[in-house]
Amino acid sequence: MTVARGVWVLGEQRNGRIHPVSYELLAWGRALADDLHVYLECVMVGTGITAAAKSLIAHGADRVRCLEHSELLTFRVDPYARIVESLVREHQPEILLAAATTMGRTLMPVLAAHLHTGLTADCTGLSIDPNERLLLQTRPAIGGNVLATIKTPEHRPQMATVHPKARRPLAADPSRVGEIVVETIDESLLGSRVLRLGFEEDLTMASSLQDAELIVAGGRGLRTAKRFSDLFEIAAHLGGVVGASRCAVDLGWASHAHQVGLSGKSVSPTTYIALGISGSPNHLAGMSSAERVIAINSDADAPIFQVADVGLVADLADLLPRWLDRLRARKRRDGQGGLGG
Repeated sequence: MTVARGVWVLGEQRNGRIHPVSYELLAWGRALADDLHVYLECVMVGTGITAAAKSLIAHGADRVRCLEHSELLTFRVDPYARIVESLVREHQPEILLAAATTMGRTLMPVLAAHLHTGLTADCTGLSIDPNERLLLQTRPAIGGNVLATIKTPEHRPQMATVHPKARRPLAADPSRVGEIVVETIDESLLGSRVLRLGFEEDLTMASSLQDAELIVAGGRGLRTAKRFSDLFEIAAHLGGVVGASRCAVDLGWASHAHQVGLSGKSVSPTTYIALGISGSPNHLAGMSSAERVIAINSDADAPIFQVADVGLVADLADLLPRWLDRLRARKRRDGQGGLGG
């Protein structure tokens, strides 16, 4: 019986270019592979990816497996699943990770079913149990109110998806040495029941939320829709965008495109300002990789303060109008926003 060994991450490409989420996955995988003392491999399916494979090695991969064909430029679950399944059955990795993107959320359940193994979706933490050599897969459960840690003790590979922007890529090291393997593709695996008619790029606010360096996010603690709408003016003064907790979205104060959290978007800004957000595990999962967190809440015991770099206990009904007045005055004076200090 072949012993499963090695950590694999399933990279992604868009129009022949390696998607940044691939480098985030390598950061997750590198830590796990180091703990297990095994190789970290990145599997890339698509077109025009072999030429850029060295960048994946620079970001932590020991080996890159490239599967190229003109029929694989755009994602279709049928051929992608067959190709990756064939590769997994041949090489028997012990861990397989993917991003919780449209591709990952579509492909990984199909692979898990075909490989007769488990899958933990939307993980916020991954680590190795040193005694059992098992992947510890942590994710919010019961509506985001608790954190569950899940194991896959009997079947391989152990499979999980993680939110994009939940971890920053490792710094590129051009001196790293690795292996690039161009795999041969069985043409019989390329068929699909899906016919691609066209593609329309999503230009909604959701994409800019994930790219933003400064986010002003509001939650139920703002108490009124009017107060939440003030965040758009604040964000405009600061050169940022508006985020929202799930509660604020459920109340109709913001669209789902603004939602930060496990059931929304994962973000990685330089500064995250949380206004009236208590800090449920669901929400923290989406903004935990922010470099700096500023939290303002009337509840001194709010969990958000446990992750905040700067915390202020204050009544937002009193603070927001004064903050806005100060930002407006500063703009009139010198044409700039800033934090109002």
